[in-house]
Order: sequence, then C-alpha cells, then structure tokens
Amino acid sequence: MAQNEKIPYKIYLSEEEIPRQWYNVRADMKNKPAPLINPGTHEPMSAADLAPVFCDELVAQELDNDTAYIDIPQEIRDFYKMYRPSPLVRAYCLEEKLDTPAKIYYKFEGNNTSGSHKLNSAIAQAYYAKKQGLKGVTTETGAGQWGTALSMACAYLGLDCKVYMVKCSYEQKPFRREVMRTYGAQVTPSPSDTTQVGRKILAENPDTTGSLGCAISEAVEVAVGTEGYRYVLGSVLNQVLLHQSVIGLETKAALDKYGIVPDMIIGCAGGGSNLGGLVSPFMGEKLRGERDYRIIAVEPASCPSFTRGKFVYDFCDTGMVTPLAKMYTLGSGFIPSANHAGGLRYHGMSPILSQLYHDGLMEAVSVEQTAVFEAAEMFARVEGILPAPESSHAIRVAIDEALKCKQTGEEKTIVFGLTGTGYFDLVAYEKYNNGEMDDHIPTDEELAVGFAGIPRFEGNEI
Repeated sequence: MAQNEKIPYKIYLSEEEIPRQWYNVRADMKNKPAPLINPGTHEPMSAADLAPVFCDELVAQELDNDTAYIDIPQEIRDFYKMYRPSPLVRAYCLEEKLDTPAKIYYKFEGNNTSGSHKLNSAIAQAYYAKKQGLKGVTTETGAGQWGTALSMACAYLGLDCKVYMVKCSYEQKPFRREVMRTYGAQVTPSPSDTTQVGRKILAENPDTTGSLGCAISEAVEVAVGTEGYRYVLGSVLNQVLLHQSVIGLETKAALDKYGIVPDMIIGCAGGGSNLGGLVSPFMGEKLRGERDYRIIAVEPASCPSFTRGKFVYDFCDTGMVTPLAKMYTLGSGFIPSANHAGGLRYHGMSPILSQLYHDGLMEAVSVEQTAVFEAAEMFARVEGILPAPESSHAIRVAIDEALKCKQTGEEKTIVFGLTGTGYFDLVAYEKYNNGEMDDHIPTDEELAVGFAGIPRFEGNEI
C-alpha cells in the first residue's frame, strides 16, 4: 500500500484468518512466571493437585510454559465465527477531535451479546468442561461481563452455570444479572450465606460490598464440594491469557495487512485477561528481540495492584482457599471502594503480566475514575460507541498519549483495546453526569491493612 493511501476506518480479517492456534507468551519468556504453590507446603502445585478444581485440559494449559502455539479445537473456532474476527478501527474522529498527529487504532471486542472479550475464554473453558463429561461449572464475576459470557457458553453447550457476582455489582447492574439468568445461569450476590466461606466473611464484615476475591472463594468451595462440577476463572490465570491471545493475533494480522507498526499498545488491567491477550504477540516479538514497543497497563487508582502493590506470593481469593500465586497484589483481604464504578476490582494481577512488569518489559499507570469517564464520554460522542468503564481506562491513557504527541509534533501510532460496551453501566454514567462520582484513592494506611494479610514465609517477605 502506498504510504499516503488512506487506511480504512475498519480493518477486517476474513473468517479464514481467525487464528487456528493460541499463542503462549510464556514460551518466549526468559523468566517464567512463578508456579502456583500449595499454601501449606509451599511446594509447586502439580496437575493432580489442581485437577479437583479445574478441568483436566485447562490444567495442562495452565502448567505449560514451553509450547509456543496450542491448537484451537475446531468446535471453538466454529463458535468464534459467530462474532470473530473483530474489527481493528482507525479512530479518525477522535484524532480530529484531539487535533493530534498521532494515529489511533482500537481493537473492538464488544460485538457480541456478552458485550466484551470475555467470550473468547468462556467458550474454551466450557468446551473443555463438556468434553470431560462434567455437569456444570462455577465462577465469579465482578462487573458481570465474565458471568454473562460464561452463561452464554454454557447455554450453547448444555452445561449448568453457577455465578457468584460481587454484591455491589449485583445491586448496581440488575440488567447484567438478568442477561445471565436469561441464559440459564444461577446468580448469587457475594459474599452470601450459601457457602461456609461466605458466611465467615459476612460474620466478620456484615456490611461488605464484596470483591472478586470473596466471590472466587465461594465459587471454588461450591465447585470442589459438588460432584460433576469444576471452577472456571475469567482472568488472571495463564490459561485465560492463552485463550485471549486471539485478540492480539488478530490485531497484529490486521496491522500487518497495511504495514502498520505501532509505537505503543495500551490496555486496561484488572486481572490481566484483556491486556495479556492484546499484547501477547507484540510482547513475543519484544522478548525475542525482533521489535520494540511501549506496552502500557492502565489500572484504576482505587485498586492499584501494579503501581502500589507488592510482588509476592498471595492468595488468589479472600477466603484463602486457593493456591498461592506470585503476583503484584494489594493483599487478598483488600476490598476496593464501593464508589469504584468499573469491573477492575481484583486485588492481584496475572502472574504472567506481573513477571513481565517486574522485568521492566511493560509500564503501568493508574488513573482516577472521573478522568476515565471524561474520556469515555468524549470517545462516545465522536466514535459512536458507548465504552465499558474498564475499557475507558485504556481510552484515557490513549488520549493522554495522543495529546503528548500534539505537544511534541510526533506522529506516533497508538493501539488500544476496546474490551467491551458500557450499556449495562449506565448507573455509573448517571453518577458521572450528575456530578455524584468521586475519586477514591486508598491511603497508605488502607493499603497496609491488605498487605498485613499477605502470608509470610521464607522467601516471601514484603
């Protein structure tokens, strides 16, 4: 293509260009993510240890640090064809609004009923549960995107689906809850009195608004205690980032069609599924020394695990029933402010992304939610899509970087992940529009409470 020929608004791949393999970035990492360990023995968890919790094939994917490419079963690719490939969009209107020389692209993952990228892993995990002959699965959900995606995948495959939804989201997002129920899921606000760990959390903090850590505890307890069920997770784990690599693989293929090389790739970061999936093939090139990129993780200032957390082993859940993962964490007992409007509520971060960040291969910034919603509304007004609050964290920093280009005159190319739509987040938009939204940034004293719960043992001092 000639250098001055206009790039289309939307770059589409063909159906045949949907990836046939997932990319496992761990294969190219010199420093592999630390293994999950048993909280009692501090020994690495084996496949046999993980089998009572996760599906067998997913355990194999979780533990595989060496296979660079893993085949996507044809049944999953056939499901992907219902909404993939997703478009890579040139944000011409946003560029004009900002009067910036920067070129801005976004990968739009909201073109399915779940409204987000989460379906990419939900169908994979449900498929492996069905293949194993299981009756159903349990999970947690924060803003509801993952729960919605999993309920859709389970309905498609005829599996039972039990969802523990963070209580404040359950109350703030009734329509998201009802979509899950429409697809046949049983949705319970967490913490609840239906599990032992839920009752314990409520006894200690009756007014808690919940967290993903609480909901994970309940979902794991039910999975382990119910015959024919396994637990599935929508973020954080290695297997999830593997499935989400379809985002980055499609993004890179679309860019390559027009000879576009991004200077920076930006994604929101809660547990890491979207960010990890988007950046994986670019990070692979960086790890192999083939090309360099700025990779930026954007997290909420109210739940700043990367920018203010500790890189240590910690429980993945509040009830402390899961293995320990080495990650950037605020402590499994950290509960984000109820005023936090996005779904990026997890106390920790993907072990893969945590290791990459620790090794200096990517950056992280935290942003306040009023600035996030300001960016969301600007984007909606010029690009025509109402973005999810989570995605809007990436939009905020993409705008900030484009404005820096305006100041310097640099024509940098920016790619960010638009993970989903915000049509179930209108209570948050209402609060912003009414001037009722505020920015809660936890104090050092508040963070210290979460850090105090991190397990101490030899080699895990904070």
